[in-house]
Amino acid sequence: MFQTFDSPASPTQGPARLAALRAALNKAGLAGYLIPRADAHQGEYVAARDDRLQWLTGFTGSAGFCIALPQKAGIFIDGRYRTQVKLQVDLAHFTPVPWPEIKPGPWILENLTAGVIGFDPWLHTADEIERLQSALTGSNITLRATDNLVDAIWPDQPAAPQGKVFVHPDNLAGETATAKRARLASSLHAAGQEAAVLTLPDSICWLLNIRGADVPKNPVVQAFAVLSQTGAVDLFIDPAKVGSDVVAHLGAGVRLHGPSAFIPALKALKGPVRVDKTTAPLAVSDLIGQVVWGDDPCRLPKACKNAGEIAGMREAHLRDGAAVVEFLAWLDAQTPKEGLTEIAVVQALEGFRRATNALHDISFDTICGSGPNGAIMHYRVTDESNRTIHQNELLLVDSGAQYRDGTTDITRTVAVGYPGEEARVCYTRVLQGVIAISRARWPRGLAGRDLDPLARQALWQAGQDFNHGTGHGVGAFLSVHEGPQRLSRISEVPLEPGMILSNEPGYYREGAFGIRLENLIVVQVAESIGDHRDQLAFETLTFAPFDRRLIDADQLSAGDRAWLNAYHAQVLALLSPRLSDFALSWARQACEAL
Repeated sequence: MFQTFDSPASPTQGPARLAALRAALNKAGLAGYLIPRADAHQGEYVAARDDRLQWLTGFTGSAGFCIALPQKAGIFIDGRYRTQVKLQVDLAHFTPVPWPEIKPGPWILENLTAGVIGFDPWLHTADEIERLQSALTGSNITLRATDNLVDAIWPDQPAAPQGKVFVHPDNLAGETATAKRARLASSLHAAGQEAAVLTLPDSICWLLNIRGADVPKNPVVQAFAVLSQTGAVDLFIDPAKVGSDVVAHLGAGVRLHGPSAFIPALKALKGPVRVDKTTAPLAVSDLIGQVVWGDDPCRLPKACKNAGEIAGMREAHLRDGAAVVEFLAWLDAQTPKEGLTEIAVVQALEGFRRATNALHDISFDTICGSGPNGAIMHYRVTDESNRTIHQNELLLVDSGAQYRDGTTDITRTVAVGYPGEEARVCYTRVLQGVIAISRARWPRGLAGRDLDPLARQALWQAGQDFNHGTGHGVGAFLSVHEGPQRLSRISEVPLEPGMILSNEPGYYREGAFGIRLENLIVVQVAESIGDHRDQLAFETLTFAPFDRRLIDADQLSAGDRAWLNAYHAQVLALLSPRLSDFALSWARQACEAL
């Protein structure tokens, strides 16, 4: 299915829905209610049925939450969405709150003197609620688990997704599901834990070598599972999603149950049972007799891709890189003409990917922002916002694809005409950040927060910065945003070989332009040099040229220039056999050495 451009919500609907929620609060004797973006599986991307935050407020961002009080409704958004939220909500009724600079506890204390705030325990983690309760300690404000009050006032709430489950072949997974179950079960047994509860869809898909279609653009299955220390798995899923081929693939070691059996199964667990305090719903741990807090056992093994997964990702990126170069060549031929729109660009790019005959889906709605729209970091063009691309401005295109052998995510910012010297200088600073991360070597044991400053140094020296992390983890034909690895000042997870991340610094000037450049990179053991210390480095997976017209070569160091020339030579060498004559001619010019 091609990307659509309808507006999923409108600011005009928010006030009436907020009033209905407040009426429900009053009837329930509550002074407030928490409305998260998350669903019961705590995934970043949610099915239409679970998009409660968007339905209530109009805000379509992939992160954030609302706290509705009698006199004030705060929408907590991070730096990526400060511009977007002002365009999508009724600011007379909803108040944007910069988060995490302002945390929910202090904000509640400032805006409420006493009362009970309700929340759905299936939509919040134990860690989240514990931190909020701690912040409210000593006040006359308490929290109470309740039924979902947004669902109660949502008359046409969509049905639960019914995407069919399909098998992810062992050659692409790089390891059989049986081997994965045995490997993880042994760690539970060694820790003296009876079982672990799995609530993250990508964890369950990775463990069982299955994929699904319950969440747009992410090939995951919405289900719950319990992994026993014996290696057996109880999978709680709507049986209508599972065909006979999947049943045969899962084998005797995986027992299937309907969703209604999950709560009784949790109550029956003897323990100790591992539950991830940061990802599992609070309702899960409340139902288990003996809980041991611990990481989801799948998260780190899933993040550290094996040789088969990395090989698949390399092939997916070469295929995708060729499609992107075909697109960039087409775009350069179109932009001198008048009338090209953001939607036309998005449709063309998806068309080039579909022409590979290997596209499963795009990996997220393409971000295509021209001129001032590029400054909206997660801008999603709609029929209403669609803008004609004008001469002498920047065009930011952030996109990705889901192929059976890998997931891609790439951003390129290009010049349309001559956008001005200031844009070139800023673009080059962002490119210097990409290069700095790409060239990095570091001692084993460092985390994303230790490397994040490398991407910002050139911008910092000019008094500039960007309000998002430098990079997120990426799955292998799974979620385009994957934890726990990140390149971010708040990430303390040590980087390990096989982890795939994005490398995407940016710069945004509200009302004028946005710049972001992004490649995917994989952590590898660094080549031994010097005194042979144990070091790690990055291998770049993404191949597509950067816009030479926007590069101020005088800003680059000799090392920067050498890396960029070598990268462009590699782009041309790897992609040439896959390109049309037209795109190859364009690529030869785009990849010329500086």
